[in-house]
Amino acid sequence: MNANTIPFAITILALGLSVNIVFAQNANPQSKQTGPTQSEEIPMLSERLEAKAAASATRLPEDVRQTYARGIVTVRATGIEKSAKQVGDGAIDAQLSGWDGKSIKLSDLWQDGPIVLMWYRGGWCPYCNIQLRAMQQSMDKLENAGAKLVVLTPELPEKAKETAEANDLDIVALHDKGNAVARKYGLVFQLPKAIVPAYRDKLKLPQYNGNDAMELPLSATYVIDKSGKITYAFLDADYKKRAEPVDVIEAVKKAAQK
Repeated sequence: MNANTIPFAITILALGLSVNIVFAQNANPQSKQTGPTQSEEIPMLSERLEAKAAASATRLPEDVRQTYARGIVTVRATGIEKSAKQVGDGAIDAQLSGWDGKSIKLSDLWQDGPIVLMWYRGGWCPYCNIQLRAMQQSMDKLENAGAKLVVLTPELPEKAKETAEANDLDIVALHDKGNAVARKYGLVFQLPKAIVPAYRDKLKLPQYNGNDAMELPLSATYVIDKSGKITYAFLDADYKKRAEPVDVIEAVKKAAQK
């Protein structure tokens, strides 16, 4: 081999090594990206909620669907979406216990960093369960953004535990007995008379909440910063609509920078 052929030989050798490396990476599953690809990403929460609503629409009689739809209109007409706590308002402090028996003071949590305060209506609500599972799947990103998730519910602790177990959740919901905290946030509304029988007799709301009050909180989500101020608020009278986890995570990132 003369001096003129040495660079060519080195090039061939380099190409051969490159091909072998690529082949080894493709042959070894552990060297591949383990996270979901763009086509395999978890669907947005709104898509899952819409799919559930579409499935319910095919199952429920038209008159029942119209009754629930009118119920949403009635709740929205009360102005609750605007009268409830909004961005810029001070958060309400409270000491609450979860089904694990541990007591938590909300201000102790937000003093350490932003918190996400989220209400769900009860384990009887399929839309709540879909949202809870979505938040569970987003927990790592939420915590990496600098926040703690705090979930409140009016359902009894033993019912909240059943909800967590049925949905494979690590989330421990805090018991908002009699909607006391939700009431201070302005989130509580009376169920429209037309849908009371369904909630009372079919969904067994009194058994879940441990009282006969025909009321519920909006499925609200707030982000609260270290100063105790609300920096993000999702409020919708339509129980089929919930805060999108990606939006909540972005709101947390902004709150954490303050």
